[in-house]
Amino acid sequence: MDPVCERQRASGEPQAPAGGGQAPWQAAGLTEAEYRRACELLGREPNGLELGMLGVLWSEHCAYKHSRPLLGRLPSRAPHVLLGPGENAGAVDLGDGTAVVFRIESHNHPSYVEPFQGAATGVGGILRDVLALGARPIALLNSLRFGEPGDELWRRLFTGVVKGIAHYGNCAGVPTVGGELHCEPGYRTNPLVNVMCIGVAPARQLVRAVASRPGSLVVLIGAPTGRDGIHGATFASAGLGADAEERRPAVQIGDPFTGKLLIEACLELAGRGAVLGLQDLGAGGIASACAETASRAGTGVDIDVARVPRREPGMTPYEVVLSESQERMLAIVAPDRQAEVREICRAWSLEAAVIGRVTSDGLFRVREAGRTVAEVPVEVLTRGAPVYTPAAAFPPAPVLDPAAIPQPRDQQEAGAALRRLLASPAIASKAWVYTQFDHMVQTNTVLRPGSGDAAVLRVPGSRKAIAAAVDGNGRYTALDPRRGAALAVAKAARNVSCVGARPLGLTNCLNFGNPEHPEVYGQLSAAVDGLAEACRELGIPVVGGNVSLYNETGGRDIDPTPVVGVVGVLDDPARRAASHFEAPGEVIVLLGPPRGYLGGSEYLKRLHGRVAGPLAPIDWALERNVQALVREAVAGGRVRVAHDLAEGGLAVGLAEMCFGGGTPAPGAPPGGPALGAEVELPAQWLRDGRVDELLFGEAPSRVLVAAAPEQARLLAERAAALNVPCTVIGRVTREPRLRLRIGGRTWLDEPVAGLQRVWEEAIPCALATR
Repeated sequence: MDPVCERQRASGEPQAPAGGGQAPWQAAGLTEAEYRRACELLGREPNGLELGMLGVLWSEHCAYKHSRPLLGRLPSRAPHVLLGPGENAGAVDLGDGTAVVFRIESHNHPSYVEPFQGAATGVGGILRDVLALGARPIALLNSLRFGEPGDELWRRLFTGVVKGIAHYGNCAGVPTVGGELHCEPGYRTNPLVNVMCIGVAPARQLVRAVASRPGSLVVLIGAPTGRDGIHGATFASAGLGADAEERRPAVQIGDPFTGKLLIEACLELAGRGAVLGLQDLGAGGIASACAETASRAGTGVDIDVARVPRREPGMTPYEVVLSESQERMLAIVAPDRQAEVREICRAWSLEAAVIGRVTSDGLFRVREAGRTVAEVPVEVLTRGAPVYTPAAAFPPAPVLDPAAIPQPRDQQEAGAALRRLLASPAIASKAWVYTQFDHMVQTNTVLRPGSGDAAVLRVPGSRKAIAAAVDGNGRYTALDPRRGAALAVAKAARNVSCVGARPLGLTNCLNFGNPEHPEVYGQLSAAVDGLAEACRELGIPVVGGNVSLYNETGGRDIDPTPVVGVVGVLDDPARRAASHFEAPGEVIVLLGPPRGYLGGSEYLKRLHGRVAGPLAPIDWALERNVQALVREAVAGGRVRVAHDLAEGGLAVGLAEMCFGGGTPAPGAPPGGPALGAEVELPAQWLRDGRVDELLFGEAPSRVLVAAAPEQARLLAERAAALNVPCTVIGRVTREPRLRLRIGGRTWLDEPVAGLQRVWEEAIPCALATR
């Protein structure tokens, strides 16, 4: 037994909370085997504070114990990648010396316990991840999952999360420009709240999160430290149970106005070169920030908690070191820049407190007014965490028997099916959500939410623009983890290509259940393989991301939900494509194969209550060529309208393109007028006579475009050279009706106004109390 630790125990050093009769290591989030490992690495028993630090840094959230061996399969290198996995965020070069910085993060469990603050602090945390590289956050996107609409729990979670995202982003002055939303039963008590942030900076100005140069100062910038969020990382690394409501103290409280000041102060510090390193204080607070920055540099840190500004009296070292209070950054500062750092922070009404220094001994030493209260090798806290490769199981998914699925018999039933799909949360208008977000702040937004398949933003200081999209489908991945994950990558990249952008990089958020369950670990492993395959095939490097495991409630795992965010570049912002029809008389062209598949489709679930495979196969050569063809056509000015065919298939895609111009500018009337479409499909496109497969089936590599007839002829010639199926299927009409015939027989003849009303009112009606 180390005598120093004995003295610490005798002097009343706080131990990990031992509520419910748990052993201290259990309360800290460790298993008994992990506790024994820690004792072996230390050569002694950890004291209470050290045990808390180990619990946080060895948590799944921080240590990636089950996913670390898998993530190495993902391709992460490319000539334009400036910073890849391992940093707070990834960074790519636009080609003109401008760095685009981006990452996606989860805040799932906190958003169930406290929807508003859980979602709000998720936004604050991802903003600081991008800020840590010295980049100005310019856009937010989100990917949300809730249970099926209808009950009070759904309304509370849905409205609370949306308002939390809006509150923080709007107050901090960062626009929310895109996202996606799905509602499935498995997310009822475990919603997913994934937030992506994009920032920009001169490539030469990027800052790394390293505690370099022994003798440098460790400076805490921002809000004072309170007791909120203690063991938040541990909370995020375990399943939810009956005690979920009791975990509210693990949820942080956000202050977006201080967050805005912190953004401006840190950008000025980075711009002046006044800091050697920056690190967000997120999960694990001071413990995690200090350990991770020191580990990256191979150094140590020595801090004194008595120097940490506090907003509550009587806080113990345990509480100070493990607090996850928001709006705080850790800066590594050369001694001769200390006064400058204080001056800059003071100008932004923020405190900059020197709480320690960087050392060369590789130890993380915590003092309280000179007395050592913890001393742990940095490598024990970081690289010493255990790595697990549990057993994996791959149970077969249910297989669809098409003969057991009745299909529409006539025009009336086909129209009713289309309306049912347009009311599905995955397809219905998200205007209730995104109109609460200020998507025009900073004035960089080119394509507003609802106007295109991806968001498009000008890049300050560059002549180029960027596009971004997020995507994921838990139902697909549950049926076929590898292909479902690959389809998410293909779709996100296709959405970026549909606005005319070339994909540059990808970030992911892997939301899975309990990895100790063999079928969940099998899903995770296969999904990572699917992501890797898709990224290699499409040439998109993975520059970072997040893994969120233990998304379970009462032992029930969520559907495996890998969410991907893709960022691309447009060389000319004036050449981009919207997703709605703009000009009567233009022809409608289908690029890609004519039919989709019913397996895993929204149609199969919403109309027939079935979830079964197989999913549509992916022809990677065709996927690459379809995306390249669309990008080339948009960049060349031949196409101004392009829309990916996704959930709901061809019929839903056509209806969405008829609905008009998305979100209007502030004070302007609603988007452009609704137009119509006359579509004629050949009878030979039917497979086994299945009309529903042709109208509502889903498959990758399919895009609808609208173009002038002469431009469509040029498009067809280029498509033939790329071996891409290219078929003129109809024309845009001034009369707002969607008419569709197959082999001369009318299957749809619907007024666009009626379809649009169903699409627009679905979510507001679900939110209305009864």
